[in-house]
Amino acid sequence: MWRTIVEALPGWKTLFWALFTFLIPYSTSKLFGWFHKKERINRGWDEENKSTVPNPPLTTNSSNSPSKPWTNWPPSDTLTSQLQVNLNLLSERLGCDSDYSVREFNIGGSSIRAAIVSMSKLSDSTIIQEHILKPLMLDLWKSNVTEMYARTDFKGFIKDHVLPLSKINEAELVHEVIEKVITGSTALLIEGISGCLILGTSSTAPQNFEEPSSESLVRGPKIGFVNSLDENISLLRSRASDPNLRMLSFQVGERNKKNLVISYVEGIADPSLVDEVKRRIEKIKIDDVLESGYIDQLIEDNFMSPFPQVQSTERPDRVIGSLLEGRVAILTNGSSYVSIVPVTFSMLLQSPEDYYVHWIPSSLVRLLRFFAAFVALLGPAIYISFLSFHQGLIPTKLAISMAGTREGVPFPPFLEALIMEVVIEILREAGLRLPKPVGQTVGLVGGLVIGQAAVEAGIASPLMVIVVSLTAISSFAIPQYDAGIALRMLRFVAMLSAAALGIYGVVMFTLFLSIHFVKIKNFGIPYASPFVPYQPGDWKDLFIRAPLSSMKKRPRMLHPQDQTRQGNHARKGKQPHDPSE
Repeated sequence: MWRTIVEALPGWKTLFWALFTFLIPYSTSKLFGWFHKKERINRGWDEENKSTVPNPPLTTNSSNSPSKPWTNWPPSDTLTSQLQVNLNLLSERLGCDSDYSVREFNIGGSSIRAAIVSMSKLSDSTIIQEHILKPLMLDLWKSNVTEMYARTDFKGFIKDHVLPLSKINEAELVHEVIEKVITGSTALLIEGISGCLILGTSSTAPQNFEEPSSESLVRGPKIGFVNSLDENISLLRSRASDPNLRMLSFQVGERNKKNLVISYVEGIADPSLVDEVKRRIEKIKIDDVLESGYIDQLIEDNFMSPFPQVQSTERPDRVIGSLLEGRVAILTNGSSYVSIVPVTFSMLLQSPEDYYVHWIPSSLVRLLRFFAAFVALLGPAIYISFLSFHQGLIPTKLAISMAGTREGVPFPPFLEALIMEVVIEILREAGLRLPKPVGQTVGLVGGLVIGQAAVEAGIASPLMVIVVSLTAISSFAIPQYDAGIALRMLRFVAMLSAAALGIYGVVMFTLFLSIHFVKIKNFGIPYASPFVPYQPGDWKDLFIRAPLSSMKKRPRMLHPQDQTRQGNHARKGKQPHDPSE
């Protein structure tokens, strides 16, 4: 029996290669894990020590007391006649964001206290100074304000005789006041007088917003962020009139202080996610933040991963859509890119235009992007593996045709593909660095000339040129530039695996990549969501984009506080009468 067992065992060479094949990925995984853990400890936010190390106080400009979500406000709340009570109520509801401004003062030379409440990024400061503060503080200095306050309708007197503004309305309800303030108006509150005056102070100054060059759309808003933090906050505020939109201000940089704002929608975003973003921002220790890319790299979870773990965008509509899903946006002064966390890989293959057109064509285009990502990653590797190891799997006529095209080519398929891919990458980089008109010419003409010359010289086969060109075009179909770079880099690893082990190497590469893909977590959210863990409700916005009327829930993987995205739909109500009936 023992002789039979020993004879059935594989030889020592087979055991050695099996052990060697196991040790390589195991040791690599352990080495990467050690680097990852060490980097988290160096950054000061290792998850294992998170529960034992208290979080330092956050140096933000926001109030520590949470404000009530907009949906939970009593609609009948009214302003009282007590100034401080009203200011505290408005501060609680608006969250004391970085652009929330309160200016208290005395009217004229009296002791009557008043205050104006506004959003500094939306209101025109010149109008406030010249047409509100100056008339109330200086022009009434010599008037008997106390006697007028006691004997007349003082609020009506201010409205009709003091403030030279074209738009002045009265408001009593708190939600009416807030609705006007977050759109650029200014609220004037006076001690001892209930209600307030709503003053039209919206900024009308022209702003130089242009269409983002890196995220162009056929249909959609032709507007993008700029390098000014104040203008970017104003742009978000003007396009998202949600009172629960929070703007928390930070300063990063040890030598050169740089302003940074964390934005989220209170009542939707998971509070633990917001706290984690705050904690990581607070832990940043760097001389200067020259661009938002510094922030992206310093707050990402796994610095060893080639995949982008922070989504950067120049489009306000993408940011607002992400905020309404329960994500957090990070705006940095001096950068036109806004960072969005947490990010999943499926987000990188989505475009804002998917939601602006009918769901059927947008779903087909999205499926095409997934196919393009597959081709960009594994196209040359599959070609190399079939041509080098598995010729028997190719149909006979196609195999004869491929053999004919490779006649006279001196290089093996791997080296041939490597040369062509490197040439394509050099042309791509040269086209990016040159001036735009020249760069487009170099990329197009250079690719055509070099490809044709390589075929005529017998360096590359025509089929290889087609495969490499198709792979390059497929990488351009990915909306997120960082995701395209990651796939282009991994493409060379897949080609090397195919050249070494054929289709088996491609399968092993895909397995290792899938393992890494599943293990990544981004701010506690699995990077592979909603693939793993399986979230059937979130698949409505994965491979296909379901009709808007059916996407009633926000992504469950983000654990939003308010899971309902929308209420009743107009199409479910009473339909208009059809005259033909």
